[in-house]
Amino acid sequence: MEQEMIVLAEEAARKRVAPLFANWEETLIWTALEGMMGQVLVLDEAKAAPKAAVCQTGDFVFLAGDATAQEAKALLLAMKNRLKDRFAILTPQDEKWSMLIQQVFGQKAKAGERYAIRKDASVFSREHLLQLTQRLPQGVSLEPIQGALYDMALSLDWARDFCSLFASKEDYARRGLGIVALHNGEMIGGASSYIRYREGIEIEVQTRSDWRRKGIASACCARLILNCLDAGLYPSWDAANRESVALAEKLGYREKGMYPVWFINGEN
Repeated sequence: MEQEMIVLAEEAARKRVAPLFANWEETLIWTALEGMMGQVLVLDEAKAAPKAAVCQTGDFVFLAGDATAQEAKALLLAMKNRLKDRFAILTPQDEKWSMLIQQVFGQKAKAGERYAIRKDASVFSREHLLQLTQRLPQGVSLEPIQGALYDMALSLDWARDFCSLFASKEDYARRGLGIVALHNGEMIGGASSYIRYREGIEIEVQTRSDWRRKGIASACCARLILNCLDAGLYPSWDAANRESVALAEKLGYREKGMYPVWFINGEN
């Protein structure tokens, strides 16, 4: 009989599984363990020392623990049932988890890669970032995401992840940070907090297809990073591709290296 996953709502329960994710420098895990955003899931909430656990934040799913344990396979089968046809990015803790993903998801799983970026606030040059904010095409302005701009971002497919993981406009105003580029009243790009964790944010950056390679992304990200530094928050970055790595390095970040992921139900 297939088991169902249980969301760990209590802090004490999340602390019991936190050791499974030890040494994983991933803000989407941190926010779930902190109870701020996302969810931590196991098969048996009462179990004192689970052998496997999942952190799910948005489209991202992190698998930790002993992949050879029967509990791990049951957990992954439950995740497959939970996802159904929904797109997800599964990140295995090790090669054994990758093998289990292939076994459970079969042809629904497509191997891919992402690129980790070092977390180091000392790399940023405020002068350089300020210069990037000023390199905008004529007629383009930068504005904070608030009020009607929050609604506009959610209404645009390419921009909705600027705010989509926050519970409401009020929640975003309280915990989120974001900058958008406007031209003639239209949103053409932006950078925002995909998630918030206690000590910072994870940056989501997008530019409308007809405005790419014009300095929009670098200007929005530079302004957002400066705002984060002023607020005492760390602007974390994780890259989906080499273009994202290049943008990060333009802003001052340093690449840490590639890591494997599995795209489930189609790569977006």
